[in-house]
Amino acid sequence: MIKAILKVKKRLVASSLAVALGLGAVASSAHAADHNWRFANLYSRGSAFGAVYEDLAKNIETMSDGRIKVQVLYDGEGVGSSGIFGAVKTGLITMGATFQSLNAGELPAGLVEIGLPGGTSDVGELTTLFQEKGWAPILKEAYSAQGLVWLDPYIQPAVYVITKKPINSVADFQGLKIRAPGAYGKFLRNLGASPVSLAWSEIYTSLSTGVIDGSIGSNMIDHRDGNHVEVAKYMYPLPLAGAQVLPIIVNQSAWNKLPDDLKAIVKAATTVHAQEQMTKSKLWESQAVAEMEAKGLQWSPEPSAADKAAWKDAGAKLWDEYAAADKYSKELIDVLRKEQK
Repeated sequence: MIKAILKVKKRLVASSLAVALGLGAVASSAHAADHNWRFANLYSRGSAFGAVYEDLAKNIETMSDGRIKVQVLYDGEGVGSSGIFGAVKTGLITMGATFQSLNAGELPAGLVEIGLPGGTSDVGELTTLFQEKGWAPILKEAYSAQGLVWLDPYIQPAVYVITKKPINSVADFQGLKIRAPGAYGKFLRNLGASPVSLAWSEIYTSLSTGVIDGSIGSNMIDHRDGNHVEVAKYMYPLPLAGAQVLPIIVNQSAWNKLPDDLKAIVKAATTVHAQEQMTKSKLWESQAVAEMEAKGLQWSPEPSAADKAAWKDAGAKLWDEYAAADKYSKELIDVLRKEQK
């Protein structure tokens, strides 16, 4: 089933790319004015995922035949990770790759969108949830209410927590200060930890100075690229979430200035980007684990049956809380509950 869905998605990517390139060629002959965009992402310059966002920017420029110019801004270059959402809303930045957990107060539905603890890691199921089960229209409306255009989301691998001391049982989370924004923080608070919200670029220093005792990464690649294993050696074997789904957002006013052919080109480029994120991140995940283990990474002991039950229970408690946050969150949770019946 998953292979079939992925094959369909690849065909859609190929056809979207072909259409967009054709539109770009037609548009080029019309000599339309350029649109200068600034695109902020979550990662530092030179990181693996930073390069993937570069590819998105280059694809937009190439597919539009230069009618859209995209300047890529990395974490800390003008705007930090926590400021991307607001900067795109105000138009300071035209386009952004945001981490919803850092802006939970502004868009509560983003915490459900990214994937609540205990969610599936199945790419096929996630794709169906968004494209066939109704999540995409709900999220488009939620982001539109914020003055934003929600484009094709992309899927990153499972979320794990790295700590300075081994976690021999879930009781060891008690009192630990762990960088874990949004739902991940609430999940760990249910296990007795004290969550802290920090940008990715602040994790290494905060671990090395003792400001925090551990941190989640958006995925294993985050931990590798941040050199976190130098200051925290232990990885807990249970994932907080099986996958993360993140959007590309665009300022609504800037989007409205684009003619329809350029809108189609940007949408096609983000579809290609989503495919690149999925394929490369799975490869990079296994490479990242191997590289960290070579540098001394150790896995905390295999959780007991009781620990696994406590872990599952900590996630289950979040659904009602998030459904009560706003109408969009409720609509998303309602879809999830319907799927479980």
